[in-house]
Amino acid sequence: MSYAYHPILLVDDDPGILLAMKQALVAQGYDVTTATNGIEALNAFDDRQPELVLLDLMMPECDGMEVCRYIREHSSTPIIVVSIRASEADIIALLDLGADDYLIKPFRMGELLARTRAVLRRIGKLQASKIACGSLEIDIEKRKVTLAGSTVSLTPIEYALLVQLATNIGRVLTTQLLLKRVWGLQYSDSTEYVKVVVRRLRTKLEDDPAHPRYIITEPRLGYRLNDDP
Repeated sequence: MSYAYHPILLVDDDPGILLAMKQALVAQGYDVTTATNGIEALNAFDDRQPELVLLDLMMPECDGMEVCRYIREHSSTPIIVVSIRASEADIIALLDLGADDYLIKPFRMGELLARTRAVLRRIGKLQASKIACGSLEIDIEKRKVTLAGSTVSLTPIEYALLVQLATNIGRVLTTQLLLKRVWGLQYSDSTEYVKVVVRRLRTKLEDDPAHPRYIITEPRLGYRLNDDP
């Protein structure tokens, strides 16, 4: 299968890692642009408009946190952070910034390719339908979310989770099921991912995120989209 129509921006200041990752991605047919520091990454992002960014954190001139923040302020392009930093605090901070996934170095190249495919599948899945929930409307064909008629800007991972809830409106989806459907089987222990993305969605959709009307928590089970908000 060819993935040539999926341009990817690969950012890492380690020449050896950068070359190995690029070779693996190019061998799968991806169109790969590389950058070795944050400034190069921002310029390449603006020039190439990639569909996915693979981003190291610890870089000269402008670190990965700043690159992630810039991209998320200007685009919903998915970001997979690839870093040696493995603390829970780092992972949560990047997810809060809008990163879609986090891969810890050292990693197997097969895992990198699997996560790349998973993210690109998520942003490519379309269904010809609209789902209304009170003043919230999800147009799945156009990948558009509106609230009281105003467009809501969501990251790819936020959108993917909302679609899972919306296509099962009123039904409780367990945290494990959401992890499986949105992130993939390899994320069965990453329950914090779901919590972080639900929290971000609530800040964008709810008048009072502490007392949500749309995305309801079912204690010890998971979440549901309220069918009568």
